[in-house]
Amino acid sequence: MTTAVQLREPVPELEETPARRIRIDGPEAPRSTTALVLSHNRYRPGDAALDVALDLARRLHAHLHVVHGIDLSIYPIDLAAADWAEQARGAVEDQRARVASALADGATGWSYHAGTGHPADLARTVADEVDAAMIIVAGRGVGADKTIDRVLGGRSRCGSAHPQHRPVLVVPPPA
Repeated sequence: MTTAVQLREPVPELEETPARRIRIDGPEAPRSTTALVLSHNRYRPGDAALDVALDLARRLHAHLHVVHGIDLSIYPIDLAAADWAEQARGAVEDQRARVASALADGATGWSYHAGTGHPADLARTVADEVDAAMIIVAGRGVGADKTIDRVLGGRSRCGSAHPQHRPVLVVPPPA
């Protein structure tokens, strides 16, 4: 089953401009009563967190906002190549397609957000915009204390420089 997506704004060039992002909406579930935000990455723990977030969205009849903070330094692209922008777009599109495939059953409404900048800042911005019930992030297996500090107080790929005022669910990495 393929899911049609509607692009709300043109796809921006992938530059380090925090204010630029895209939002692609999947089908809206008729019973969405709340919103959840998932900070997703292209690694296995991110996919495990996607599975948990999807399960929660179904149980809570929530609209799932999957947020992808783009950091070109961690993508398998050659930033010195003449076609680096095409490589980056392809890598981002591959991730969006994986997310869309996982959410294709239509059991919950969803949106995919992608933008440059720090992933936690983008997740917090989207959570504020949609008044999300919680933010869901993938743990990295570094221990609960470090993960909670990273998300709530410290700064890292999934953490935030600003304290959260909503619950944050840390999904442990798969065994």
